[in-house]
Amino acid sequence: MKFLKVAAAAAVLATSALQASAQSALNEILSAGVLKVGTTGDWNPMTMRDVATNTYKGYDIDVMTELAKDLGVEIEFVPTDWKTLVSGVTSGQYDMTGSASVSASRAKVAGYSDSYFALVTVPLTLKKNADRFTGWDDLNKADVSVAATLGTTQEAQVKAYFPDAQHRIVEAPARDFQEVLSGRADANITSNIEAATLVEKYDNLMIVPVEEGRSPTPVAMLLPQADQVWINYVNTWIGLKKEQGFFDSLGAKWGLASE
Repeated sequence: MKFLKVAAAAAVLATSALQASAQSALNEILSAGVLKVGTTGDWNPMTMRDVATNTYKGYDIDVMTELAKDLGVEIEFVPTDWKTLVSGVTSGQYDMTGSASVSASRAKVAGYSDSYFALVTVPLTLKKNADRFTGWDDLNKADVSVAATLGTTQEAQVKAYFPDAQHRIVEAPARDFQEVLSGRADANITSNIEAATLVEKYDNLMIVPVEEGRSPTPVAMLLPQADQVWINYVNTWIGLKKEQGFFDSLGAKWGLASE
């Protein structure tokens, strides 16, 4: 009798595992022949959208395209923005996102892949403010306005880093650095990778010469939290690509350092 109970329990577990696999996004992707990826298109050099042609390019885009190729499926980039990035993956609008900063709040409702590189936060300002802003403390003053984009990790960081400053939170498609360029804000904060591309593009922008960046943060893909089959596949793929040097080569191409 005991043997029969154990056998029955094992059969139930096996059936449950098969059902979980059948319901996984992985199986749906392979069946449909399409991988749907949510991307904002506004994070240089990660994901950049050409409005005229509705096409994307960037580090993220190359990563997702390679994943789709290895899956043997087509790729579809689904436009999203930072404030709806998580809800898009939890509601099934897309199978995963491109790169996103790992945060405890996002992890409450969505799953994460393994990380493949990390970033730090740095402040940007106009070059004419070089004497005014020489470190983090210079920005935390009542007469200073610091911008951030709604829904990004920088939105929370602005409020935490600069409690005494004015906070100018803008909503996509507007961007925080545009507030600085226009003079509506004195500074904004962003990842070191985006900061490097922005100061190269805009001659009047500079990175505030802080001693070091803040909030070192791993970056990973957002996935459906309960879909362990899909998460396992993506993590296996990331591990293989790391060993094969894919992320190192891609980092060199886009001027980024992989983990």
